[in-house]
Amino acid sequence: MIEKIIDWSANNRFIVILIYLIVIGFGIYSVVNLPVDAIPDLSENQVIVFTEWMGRSPQIIEDQVTYPIVSGLQGLPHVKAVRATSMFGMSFVFVVFEDDVDTYFARTRVLERMNTVQAQLPSGVVPSLGPDGSGVGHVYWYTVEGKGYDLGTLRAVQDWYIRYKLSSVDGVAEVASIGGFVKQYQVDVNPNDLRAHNLLVSDVVNAVQRSNNEVGGKILEISDAEYFVRGQGYIQSKDDIENTVIKTSANGIPILIKNVATVALGGDIRRGALEKNGEGEVVGGIIVMRTGENAQNVIERVKEKIKEISPGLPPGVEIISSYDRSTLIAEAIGTLDRALIEAAITVSIMVAIFLLHWRSIVRILIEIPIAVLISFIFMYMFDITSNIMSLGGIILAIGVIVDSSIVLVENAYRNIAKAIEEKGHLSNEEYKKISIDSAKQVGRAIFFSELIILVSFIPVFLLTGQEGKMFKPLAFTKSFTMIGAAIVVISLIPVLMTMLMRGKFRPEEKNPSTRFFIKIYEPVIHWVLKHRKTTIAINVIALLITVPMILNTGSEFMPPLDEGSILYMPVTLPGASITEVNRILKEQDKIIKSVPEVHHVLGKTGRAETPTDNAPLSMIETIIMLKPKNEWRPGITKQDIVAELDAKLQIPGVRNGWTQPIINRINMLSTGVRTDIGFKIFGPDLDTLEAYAIKAENLLRKVNGAADVVAERVQNGYYLDINIKRGLAARYGVNISDLQDIIETAIGGQNLGIVLDGRMRFPIRMRYQKDYRDNIEELKSLFVPVALSNPMTAQSSFGSMSGGVNKRNTGGMSSSMGNSNQAGIIPQASYSQNDFSLTSTNQNAVTYLPLAELADINLVTGPPMISSENGMLRSIVFMNTRGRDMGSVMVDAKDVIAEGLKLPAGYSYTWSGQYESKVRAQQTMQMIMPVVFLIIFVLLYFTLKDYLEAGVVMLSVPFALIGGMYMVYILGYNFSVAVWVGFIALYGVAVETGVVMVVYLHEALDKRIRAFHKGERGHITNKDIYEATVEGSVLRLRPKLMTVGTSMVGLIPIMWATGTGSDVMKPLTAPLIGGLITSAIHVLVVTPILFAIMKERALKKGKLEVSKMADWMKEGE
Repeated sequence: MIEKIIDWSANNRFIVILIYLIVIGFGIYSVVNLPVDAIPDLSENQVIVFTEWMGRSPQIIEDQVTYPIVSGLQGLPHVKAVRATSMFGMSFVFVVFEDDVDTYFARTRVLERMNTVQAQLPSGVVPSLGPDGSGVGHVYWYTVEGKGYDLGTLRAVQDWYIRYKLSSVDGVAEVASIGGFVKQYQVDVNPNDLRAHNLLVSDVVNAVQRSNNEVGGKILEISDAEYFVRGQGYIQSKDDIENTVIKTSANGIPILIKNVATVALGGDIRRGALEKNGEGEVVGGIIVMRTGENAQNVIERVKEKIKEISPGLPPGVEIISSYDRSTLIAEAIGTLDRALIEAAITVSIMVAIFLLHWRSIVRILIEIPIAVLISFIFMYMFDITSNIMSLGGIILAIGVIVDSSIVLVENAYRNIAKAIEEKGHLSNEEYKKISIDSAKQVGRAIFFSELIILVSFIPVFLLTGQEGKMFKPLAFTKSFTMIGAAIVVISLIPVLMTMLMRGKFRPEEKNPSTRFFIKIYEPVIHWVLKHRKTTIAINVIALLITVPMILNTGSEFMPPLDEGSILYMPVTLPGASITEVNRILKEQDKIIKSVPEVHHVLGKTGRAETPTDNAPLSMIETIIMLKPKNEWRPGITKQDIVAELDAKLQIPGVRNGWTQPIINRINMLSTGVRTDIGFKIFGPDLDTLEAYAIKAENLLRKVNGAADVVAERVQNGYYLDINIKRGLAARYGVNISDLQDIIETAIGGQNLGIVLDGRMRFPIRMRYQKDYRDNIEELKSLFVPVALSNPMTAQSSFGSMSGGVNKRNTGGMSSSMGNSNQAGIIPQASYSQNDFSLTSTNQNAVTYLPLAELADINLVTGPPMISSENGMLRSIVFMNTRGRDMGSVMVDAKDVIAEGLKLPAGYSYTWSGQYESKVRAQQTMQMIMPVVFLIIFVLLYFTLKDYLEAGVVMLSVPFALIGGMYMVYILGYNFSVAVWVGFIALYGVAVETGVVMVVYLHEALDKRIRAFHKGERGHITNKDIYEATVEGSVLRLRPKLMTVGTSMVGLIPIMWATGTGSDVMKPLTAPLIGGLITSAIHVLVVTPILFAIMKERALKKGKLEVSKMADWMKEGE
């Protein structure tokens, strides 16, 4: 089949060239339109359910919102985990699906289940799905700055102009606002003035709501024209609120809002802030990219949109980029592009040195760009993004893909050189015939060699989780490139051979480079064949030396990718207010900015307004953008900068943590752990969880290599509990809900409606003045209306306490804006007052009691945030590793926990974070690698038709391990998924080299056996086997050195690369380079010995015969 394809291609050159021109065009189109990102999307396939119920404590959110949702979502098909977080006023539920589940199918299933769950939630609480953005979707951060503008004005510009414009950009899932203040009209009521005017809070509520309406009077026809009738009444300014009439007194004087309250423009409650360079708070936004989009293109479109909308900003206001993923993408792709070009150049030099024939060089090297373009076509078809891993797979294949062409072209070169030496001159037809015959001779051997390399990558395709998402693109692109190379070798290369096989051809013995290497190798092969036991013993000793190296080499999940920036993630004590956290944040940013290598600093505390961000107020995330490395102090590294900053940022009450932006978001959303390692404790009681988490923290601090160890303080929040005295409340006929209404409305504040300002919407909030609610004593003195003579009525007093409005359809602005920072819905009730109402304004029927008479008011501690996983409450001890490998740290950590932490019944623990991924990857490798070795052995058996010879070739694998292990050990790398993938890639190449050697050894011996069968010579002796072994080893040295040499030098540019992404590729490449060296030595030295031993034994037993695959490379029969 392969021979027929070669023959057809060589005889239909025009059609083949036309096809490849089309392929080149499609390849260029694929390159231009291929999605580009720095790294593959490693985040979990998840759906976020976000619920807002502002004003409620984390415990209320957990009990009434989060737990019902989590319970309802348990049992969905293909769900790996359901993680949840309850915060002040917000609930986050992360439903993590299996990787093979379609994102939009998963969202549909969650929506279906939520329709059932909705009935179990409190009235007015409506969950929503988060954006369809991935964990690495935060691709662009910007700040909105302008001199002379306050934070409220800048936030309004961000919320009502910039955010909507950027949300319309193709590929943007969401634009999250962060920092500044949401403007709010604040009605601060004086309770004493209310009593003086015989008013209740409900009167103020009703007055504002009923004065913020518009109605329609349908249409009037006047003078043949129609007029739309409208009754205008929207509140448009602070004065409108102040002059709103609450009621008219008995003497006919109107009582206005300003008589009992102060009205001012202020800021709404916020759960996040943004700070820049230690200079003060700023307003900003975060672009969340939609899943599966091209990050580079989305960022470019966002930048174009920013240029487009900038003229519409207020004078002096500008949008300034702070974190731009495209910089990392450009640097990472640039590093790989340079390595790709350098690999092609080094391979070209290697081929030129050995062949010294420029037309043959062109024939070989033309395979590189075409195979790469074919790989890009496949990437485009299979939706694989262009990133450091997918491009890394192409680079790994560069040296290997030309091996096939080298064998093919070198075989034709040798045959033509021999024919010229015999005949002196060849015609065009003879050139063509020899070229085609030469290609057909080795076609099948090339095919099986490529197949073995592809099969060796099966374990990478079977990786799951983060490691699978990281390395599958590499495996795919290397396989695509190999497939492309195989297609080119049997179609285009034969065509080019027929066209370019001209010029001066030197036989191997006359080629100066080949002659040089033969002069070195020939005495070596003679010596090893005469000292077989010594040679094998040396190889075995070299193999045994790797055992202590393996035992003393550490392990980790992945070598860290240098993203070019640093993420500083300290945590403060949970009870700290936003004012205190902002003060700490500003001081931290000022210190960070003082380091010479820092370009700028952007610090965030709390969360941005997006369901993809569930950071509590106590968590600070500071992105540190560094200057170019040529501007750093001499000799300083990124690790030195982190160490210097860590030393400077030792602030009491603050626990430091260091990571990088992308990997942090991936870890946070996929495992719930923001550090390398997470120790999760599960149980039913938060107090117990906190106690054992702190105990585990103290134990883990003692582990050598453990860094940034901090346990979640799940009970360190502060609560002001108002516990109603039910007996006294019953005696006075007070409905508990009335008291709770006072707590919620008068103390907590109630949104009464919204004010329209053009396209902007600002809420109106009413609560007691600060002096009456900012300490316990004032709250104890808060007066509660109590009926003197009438029992508690069945009527709910909420309508009269918090204000009801008539149930009529008006244009009132008391509806919700759909945002926590904006107006909330006021429940409707009939508007009536009577003497039986506890909140009646009839002074004869109502008196007032201080709240302390009806309730106990105490300060207690409680959960500032509640986390759960699969319905179980959870506490985490966070831990990084520094100065020691993760595997060794985990061994000690597990021992410490096993000895020192004994959990009570009903409690359990597990290890998570990157360690979880590392263990999963190890288990996959341990299961799959033996199967792969078996498959490779079977393929070798089908190739060589002899199980002993297949076993000899398989010995290349352990001896390839020698060099790979030496290289990893010398360079100080830890075992990681990257290193394992490097060894996997090495095994395939090593086996391929062994196959080439065995084929050439058989070629030399089979020539003598055929001569014996034809009667052209005497019986085969051990001397003949020795000479055939030397001939097969020495005279065919050039193709073997070229295949190994090109494979190796094609990888060297990665090892000297220093740009972004090189730190991941180097550990992957190191075992390949070292293993290729030792496997080549093994193939050139040990394989001939084993071959000679096997053939001598076969001769002794009378079983020596022509190889079953001898026709593959026989000399032009």
